[in-house]
Amino acid sequence: MAILSEYEEDDQKKPTTSSVKKAQFSSVLDPSDPIGFLERVFEFVARESDLFKSDSLVKDVNAVVRMVKDKVEAEENKRAKELKAKENGKAEKKVKEEPPMAAAVQKDEVKATVEKKEVKEESETKEEEKKGSRAPNKGNGLDMDNYSWGQSLQEVNITVSVPPGTKSRFITCEIKKNYLKVGLKGQPPVIDGELFQPVKVEDCFWSLEDQKSISILLTKQNQMEWWKYLVKGEPEIDTQKVEPENSKLSDLDPETRTTVEKMMFDQRQKSMGRPTSDEMQKQDILKKFMAEHPEMDFSKTKIN
Repeated sequence: MAILSEYEEDDQKKPTTSSVKKAQFSSVLDPSDPIGFLERVFEFVARESDLFKSDSLVKDVNAVVRMVKDKVEAEENKRAKELKAKENGKAEKKVKEEPPMAAAVQKDEVKATVEKKEVKEESETKEEEKKGSRAPNKGNGLDMDNYSWGQSLQEVNITVSVPPGTKSRFITCEIKKNYLKVGLKGQPPVIDGELFQPVKVEDCFWSLEDQKSISILLTKQNQMEWWKYLVKGEPEIDTQKVEPENSKLSDLDPETRTTVEKMMFDQRQKSMGRPTSDEMQKQDILKKFMAEHPEMDFSKTKIN
């Protein structure tokens, strides 16, 4: 538990003809409910000042939150780098303490391992950049700066964060067959672009959850394909790494489930450089034909 108490005192050195009212704030921070603490802070500020009468209030508060978030992330990155440097220092010290010959061998091995790791990481990075794809999140979508999305074969679910206490009348959400626009009125939209594939507009909905996030449900027209991105221009995901839940497969009709399982099998085979189910079937047919016609010469036949 942390206690926050702030107050200001009159400056005794400068005589004044009128006294200025100073407000004192006192509250207890429960680490399990930081949002509740912030609500009390904002309520206090609203009572004691004209801040909430400003037209740029939401923009200013968002800017402060982003600044603090960036600062926290920078500090975490700094600590991670310091920890890594400390570990590297321990490894170098251990090498120095080894006998001369052993130390030389150990040093060469460490150097070779580091170089090999760097080459591998560089190769993987270049390959990812070449493909232009990312690994999907747990929802088989992607986490962006201001929103996140996930998907099943039938639907796309989107969550957009908004300032606590936001009312539905301040939200703008426009859903069209091939287009989506979401945001707050009077501010640049959080999402604004062409969808990966068409949706059934009559089966799409949005709602405000706990006055702090917008939940959007899009129903796909083509329910047999994974989306690579939500709107055009954002990074693509690697659909070969999509992992649908088994419980959802059991809800499908037999024909659809068979098709989905075939798609999943083919994706795994491709990722391992192995033949797909169709290619395996063709190979079996050719092998059977060769067995039935031993008099024919298949020495120059290539089976892909």
